[in-house]
Amino acid sequence: MSAVLPTYNRANVFFERGEGAHLFATNGSRYLDFAAGVAVNVLGHAHPHLVEAIAEQAKKLWHTSNLYRVAGQERLAERLTSLTFADTVFFGNSGAEALECCIKMARKHHSNRGASERYRVITFEGAFHGRTLATIAAGNQYKHVAGFGPKVDGFDQVLLGDLEQVKAAITHETAAILIEPIQGEGGIRHSGWPFLRALRDLADENGLLLIFDEVQTGMGRTGKLFAHEWAGVIPDIMGVAKGLGGGFPIGACLATFDAAEGMTAGTHGSTFGGNPLAMAAGNAVLDVVATTEFLTRVCDVSLLLKQNLAALQDSRPDLIEEVRGEGLMLGLKCAAPAPALLDAFMQNKLLTVGAGENVIRLLPPLIIGEDEIREACDKIAASFTSIPASSQH
Repeated sequence: MSAVLPTYNRANVFFERGEGAHLFATNGSRYLDFAAGVAVNVLGHAHPHLVEAIAEQAKKLWHTSNLYRVAGQERLAERLTSLTFADTVFFGNSGAEALECCIKMARKHHSNRGASERYRVITFEGAFHGRTLATIAAGNQYKHVAGFGPKVDGFDQVLLGDLEQVKAAITHETAAILIEPIQGEGGIRHSGWPFLRALRDLADENGLLLIFDEVQTGMGRTGKLFAHEWAGVIPDIMGVAKGLGGGFPIGACLATFDAAEGMTAGTHGSTFGGNPLAMAAGNAVLDVVATTEFLTRVCDVSLLLKQNLAALQDSRPDLIEEVRGEGLMLGLKCAAPAPALLDAFMQNKLLTVGAGENVIRLLPPLIIGEDEIREACDKIAASFTSIPASSQH
């Protein structure tokens, strides 16, 4: 029996090395990775530029703490602000930490302006923002909050895409609106770009801050550096993580100076956040991902993948109801129970990720090639043959 706390239902496989879009198990089996560490390994496994950057930094300096200036941190912050709406960045170690900072920043913004009663945040049904006490309260999914009460106060949840419910939820205590441009854990659920634009207008009309959780949708996953760019709208605060480090733990909270005005010395911190090793990883990932050529290629290969998935859906509508998502953040809405298909994919050496609404997520590394896309679709087709149509009725 493992000494690891059993908070995951882990597959019985140990991976010892990776190369590009493939992982190799200790028993010699080769898997095609369409999970990418849950949208983390944007450059795949053992990407030469990322390996070199981390190895070179590891020879020099790993950690000093934020009591001193960190050159790599200042460089990454400058690059992120030059590429986005933001003026300033706080670095942590995970998506949950990034969202904690976003929520604290929104509250502090209003408190700093003499409106400390404005602390509540409007969130959306099906959301996932992390596993801390505050972020599970923000997501408000029973499976995450059960047993961890009392629930942190300050979150008002409404139906995704329902603008009238958002309007009705706004009170004199509302500080912000928090939304994922596309829900990941919730089942690749998309409220639509017009809805994000409407939220921006609503926030402006009511003096609210708009917060985007781009932990899963960011860093090129949808074919733009950040998904909200498709909507032509910007937030006041944004949480980023996952792909930012390409597999090395990094979280970041990006904000305008206006939104962040209350976050002064001593109001927030992180022992490990922004350490030199993490910043070397983040800067290396940005070197590759933040180029027009790279993002254009993501759009091109994602179109090929969607076309192939649509054909597979047509071949087995008893198994797949719908292909969802944008770029390389795709979901198969299953007509059959998703766990059966997940197991079949695993048996065919294809790694995928489950999600809400009986959805299987396909989140390959962004360096995925056409050959790997064809390989994945062949594995999906082979998996279909192991589930007879009669078993679904």
